[in-house]
Amino acid sequence: MKNKTNTKISYDADADVLSMESVARTIIDHAEEMGNLVVHFSKANKPVLVEILGASRLFKDQSKSLQTTIRRALVNA
Repeated sequence: MKNKTNTKISYDADADVLSMESVARTIIDHAEEMGNLVVHFSKANKPVLVEILGASRLFKDQSKSLQTTIRRALVNA
């Protein structure tokens, strides 16, 4: 049986940031920004917190893309 890592997911509408954080109390050592992602790491280089900046725009764009993909699949079926 695999160990399950509990993750806390939250959304800050004012900042438009979706956060996914390990529930284990781990001290953040450093962070790296990768486009609209900010990943915070422990001293052991394990990801502790992931922030998606501009989350609503990202998911809105993805849902449009997904709708188009589904529509095409149904038409071609």
